[in-house]
Amino acid sequence: MKLETCVYSGYKIYPGHGKRMVRADGKVQIFLNKKCQRSYKLKRNPRDIPWTVLYRRKHKKGVHGEESAQKKRTRRVIQIASRAVGNVSLEAILAKRNQKPEFRRAQREQAIKAAKEAARASKSEKKAANKEKKAAPPKMKIPKPTKTQQPRVGGKR
Repeated sequence: MKLETCVYSGYKIYPGHGKRMVRADGKVQIFLNKKCQRSYKLKRNPRDIPWTVLYRRKHKKGVHGEESAQKKRTRRVIQIASRAVGNVSLEAILAKRNQKPEFRRAQREQAIKAAKEAARASKSEKKAANKEKKAAPPKMKIPKPTKTQQPRVGGKR
């Protein structure tokens, strides 16, 4: 026995009950009764109608209200590195974790300095390339021959 759900109210529809409506785009809408169908056709928002499942869920009524109150809180267990991850060994992970902040800061500054040097070098190369382009002799523009307009003869058309 397959139960359907009403598109509007959200209630269960048992076999032999309900009404199906096929929209112009081919989507099948299943309604529990005429009340649901009419409300849908009148474009009433089911979230504003107190007896629908959507309203009760939105306003935390009944079963939907109890769900949020009784949710169990899960405790997060922080797991200390106990095994290798990917291609990094456990010793490498522990060594990185036990590094001093000063050492990390020095490494970071060194990496930043190297990146700045690389950027400076690429910038200077670009400048040199631009100078070479500018040094090339400018092309001479050849003037286009202009057409001389013939005198108009006769009257208007």
